Amino acid sequence: MGKFCEVCGKGIVHGNNVSHSNRKTRRTWAPNTQKVHVMLNGRAVRMSVCTRCLRSGKVERAV
Repeated sequence: MGKFCEVCGKGIVHGNNVSHSNRKTRRTWAPNTQKVHVMLNGRAVRMSVCTRCLRSGKVERAV
């Protein structure tokens, strides 16, 4: 199970750490995903959703 949002598809991004001396080392940026129960087709389903989708209201949380 990778770290990605099941709603918008946002996933891990790769790049470089660049130090003051301009040395480069590989690193990754992962989205802030939360395991939440959401309403999907009238059922409560557990999904991995990024906090941007939760905050913008793209998914409805199951209570």
